[in-house]
Amino acid sequence: MRVLLFLAASMMALSAPLHAQGAAPAAAVDSSPHARLRAIFAASDEVGMKRNPIQALFRGDPRYAERFGDYISDAYLAGEKAAAEADLAALAGIDRNTLNADDRISYDVFKYQTEMGLKGFEPALLKAAIDRPVDHFSGFQTFVPDLSSGEGAAPFKTVADYDNNLSRLDGYVTYIDRAISRMKQGLADGVTNPRLVMANVVGQLDALVPPTVEASVFYKPVLKFPDAVPTADRTRLTAAYAAFIRDKLNPAQLKLRDFIRDEYLPKARETVGLGQMPGGAALYRYLVEQTTTTNMTPEAIHSLGLSEVARIHGEMEKVKKQTGFKGSLADYFVFMRTDKQFQPASREAMRDEFFAIDKRILANIGRDFSTIPKSALEIRAEPAYKEKTSAGGEYNGGTPDGARPGVFYYNAYDLPSRSTWGYETLFLHEGIPGHHFQISLAQENADLPAFQRFGGNTAYVEGWALYSESLGQELGMFTDPYQMYGHLNDEILRAMRLVVDTGIHSQGWGRDQAIKYMLDNSAMGKTDATAEVERYIAIPSQALAYKVGQLTIRRLRTKAEKALGPRFDVRDFHAQVLMSGALPMAVLETKIDNWIVSKGGKA
Repeated sequence: MRVLLFLAASMMALSAPLHAQGAAPAAAVDSSPHARLRAIFAASDEVGMKRNPIQALFRGDPRYAERFGDYISDAYLAGEKAAAEADLAALAGIDRNTLNADDRISYDVFKYQTEMGLKGFEPALLKAAIDRPVDHFSGFQTFVPDLSSGEGAAPFKTVADYDNNLSRLDGYVTYIDRAISRMKQGLADGVTNPRLVMANVVGQLDALVPPTVEASVFYKPVLKFPDAVPTADRTRLTAAYAAFIRDKLNPAQLKLRDFIRDEYLPKARETVGLGQMPGGAALYRYLVEQTTTTNMTPEAIHSLGLSEVARIHGEMEKVKKQTGFKGSLADYFVFMRTDKQFQPASREAMRDEFFAIDKRILANIGRDFSTIPKSALEIRAEPAYKEKTSAGGEYNGGTPDGARPGVFYYNAYDLPSRSTWGYETLFLHEGIPGHHFQISLAQENADLPAFQRFGGNTAYVEGWALYSESLGQELGMFTDPYQMYGHLNDEILRAMRLVVDTGIHSQGWGRDQAIKYMLDNSAMGKTDATAEVERYIAIPSQALAYKVGQLTIRRLRTKAEKALGPRFDVRDFHAQVLMSGALPMAVLETKIDNWIVSKGGKA
């Protein structure tokens, strides 16, 4: 839930012109609607970072780097709710009609996000969510190890950085105890994650506690000190890290593992759908609204998914014919899934191909984009401790100043199950021009308020990345028909998600039924299909946003192309979509309509 501000900060932002001590009265203080609005945003962000220091750290803000944060106690949740209410009260003091076009967009996004976040604090919704703090896809144990490894978002350049990491991890130990308490309450109330989800968490925790301290991912920072760390501090820190991991961190992780394995799993529910849990049906409807930023019902989304699957099957038939394959589409799926020519030769070969794709795309990127991020993009393998349960690829953003690059992670787990025909599309989505462009361009745009630079919604973020896949031919990709098939296979994955996620959480589908549907309708390997389905089970509704967002962006582009004719410039269109940060779908549509009118077209 979004970070918000205290009432006092809001009221201060809205107060009459302030007088600095010993200064002339208020003449230099800007009390315009623009300035007052930005003061609300700044106050909200500043106080929010203090309460959510991990978020600040990912943004490259080191001021609270020694803190881990709370995130889970009743006091924390009450503070977040009060902050949301204060934000809305402050915003009500601004007359939207007095704002310029950019500020109206910011006003609308801030209001929408705050109201949506506040709705999540309704007692029944909150209860169904907060008592399930750990899953294998989005629990803290999925990113804290990387954060603390010396290779993630946290800096390890100075002695203070190393000490801050130990202090944060001490807070993580406290968080683990609080998470166990939440799960115990959930067990008492019948509010649990599915058994299969928590069995996956046990496997993750096993991997995080290796036989020796020195083999722990948390020990990595002391294996490669930078030159700025003096010898005496290296000795001290090495001993401190070993002792902390041995005496505090590993016991806490083992306590969590043992609790889940011995107490939670025997009582966890066998069902996999959120709708089959007390309070789950209402929570799912809320999550659908939150992730898609629309009022679409699960039933409407399910129907949309079925129609999209049928449409994409037609496109796949064309590619099948182009490649000369004789047989049914189902036979083609088996061929694409199992033929050894499509299996990566090695992890190194997989890595090298992604480097080559990056080079080819960059050679053509100026055709579609007028603004290129300053932040570099690195290509890395998925860390071993989580590759088994991770998706085929993912992206971690860099910092606004470019000091930490964005990272595209490819997954080489179970190498024979990975298919080379999916490489180009995966990179377009996770790397360039997908997540790397969208996230980097937003956070590098210092004119935006922080919640637009660093926040967002899933429909926009993932919708943009899926839309980016469709730009492959424009950017010189998909010249090989098998890579075009890979594009269609990834698109049908997102369409199947509409069917499967709603099937699981609102129509009573089981895990095996969902996996079979995905295998029957695509060339996905069973490893990938299983990981996908278990992801939807763990984080309901998130997977719906991709197709909803992509269809919206594509529809708006088609609308602009028709309205503007020869005046349409795809680079200008992409700038309009990207340069205001992640927008709810209705706000994005209003922005594009206004842009069309400004170019002489009719919206």
